[in-house]
Amino acid sequence: MTDRMPATADRITDPVEKVRKFLADAGYIGEVLFSEETIRTVDDASRSVGAPPEEILKTLVLIADEEPVIALMSGPNRIDLRKVKTLLGAKRVSMAKPDWVLDYSGFEVGGVPPVGFPGRPTALLDEDLFGFSTVWAAAGTDHAFFPVNPGILQIYTSGRKGDIKKRT
Repeated sequence: MTDRMPATADRITDPVEKVRKFLADAGYIGEVLFSEETIRTVDDASRSVGAPPEEILKTLVLIADEEPVIALMSGPNRIDLRKVKTLLGAKRVSMAKPDWVLDYSGFEVGGVPPVGFPGRPTALLDEDLFGFSTVWAAAGTDHAFFPVNPGILQIYTSGRKGDIKKRT
């Protein structure tokens, strides 16, 4: 007899399947797409997807007072950790190291999605994302992605919209 357990995002080890499971459970209407070309960087993703860099969503994993936080940014924008610290009321905020991100989430930097994490990390959404009807997010690897409306993404992540980009 086979021991069959229900698939949950915490038990799924394939990164793309974690994202697919989350999206299916959330009622996402769309599909995860794949590219032979890498989407590891914003420029790579822009070429592969055929969208301007501003419509490429990058997911940054931060650590705020020892808790994981995801910052969802418009492609060319850079994160302002001081703004994040203020917005969260945190004492300390830093970028998570790639090894930590992989250990924590099962996703490698360059393919980190905005959904499918263990638990529900605090999510902050760059307000610039809301200027687009669709943004393109990584779906667990540097070859998988999916389109999503920023408002829907805010619902999926229970995230907070804010000014978190560094001004140049």
